[in-house]
Amino acid sequence: MKIYLVGGAVRDNLLGLPHHEKDWVVVGSTPEEMMKLNFRPVGKDFPVFLHPETHEEYALARTERKTGKGYTQFVFHADPTVTLEEDLKRRDLTINAMAMDGDKIIDPYDGQDDLEHKLLRHVSEAFVEDPVRLLRVGRFLARFYYLGFSVDPKTLLLMREMVQAGEVDALVPDRVWQETDRALGEKNPEKFFEVLEQCGALKILFGNLHVPRNFKDYKNPVRFASLFLNNTLLDIESFCKKYPVPAYYRELAVLANQYQKTELKNPEDIIALLEKLDAYRRPERFEDLLLIMINPELLKSAYESSKIIDITKLQKLGLEGKDLGEAIHQERIKTVQESINKFREL
Repeated sequence: MKIYLVGGAVRDNLLGLPHHEKDWVVVGSTPEEMMKLNFRPVGKDFPVFLHPETHEEYALARTERKTGKGYTQFVFHADPTVTLEEDLKRRDLTINAMAMDGDKIIDPYDGQDDLEHKLLRHVSEAFVEDPVRLLRVGRFLARFYYLGFSVDPKTLLLMREMVQAGEVDALVPDRVWQETDRALGEKNPEKFFEVLEQCGALKILFGNLHVPRNFKDYKNPVRFASLFLNNTLLDIESFCKKYPVPAYYRELAVLANQYQKTELKNPEDIIALLEKLDAYRRPERFEDLLLIMINPELLKSAYESSKIIDITKLQKLGLEGKDLGEAIHQERIKTVQESINKFREL
């Protein structure tokens, strides 16, 4: 039995970047031997085990053969005769197809050279067998673009061939969303969508998205909402019906799309908008919406001043129900007018 560190941890170590997970490949072993060593089996399609103490993943070296369209139609072969080089060959990009044996780098497919030249390049022609790799290439470019990385032209050509062959149609919604959400969390999410557009997959997967040229340093739900600022509500609903988008992402996208360009001519308009955004009951969501709203300073100033109304005082006047609600509404308008006057004086 021989154990090697593989994949992202090796890549990030060579790039001088932190890594939070370690994956290991075990060569020359069997499931029975792993379980005798108290490794816990967790793999559904092929032998993967959790270390009894660190709980890191240890996979038996394996090869794979495609038997149909998509990325679920594979036959996996794992036994003690499979070599490390054979296991690494089935991986997507050369920068992910390296291993470490202690301090020694094992690099049969020139991943170090591609790291040096900032290149995302496929390991072998078998790249075309797994359509998820379209999404992964885009995600890795979104992650490493700031370091100067680009996609190898030959790899992009293979991606186009995959799209033309209809491989994109075999992608399941859960996996598409998983990769998209991860890409939204990278430094340059726009590159994810740019790569999909270049290979012809963007419109097939996402329709007519208006992708921002640059995403600001916001969290994922806000970045998601910014994708739909120039689309229709029907576009948002169609996207969220097709993919398992979290409810909070959808909420932000719908509200931002509906109200981002609302004209604020007077205090009544401002209070009406704050109430439509449910700012007083959902302040955290309102803070997220402010990041992509027009006139955020004015809205925030109005909100801060109007949220401190003394409701108890109004209740002591005997107001309740709709009358109390209307009184609160009018008090908010009054405080916003005062806030606007101060805002204009600055």
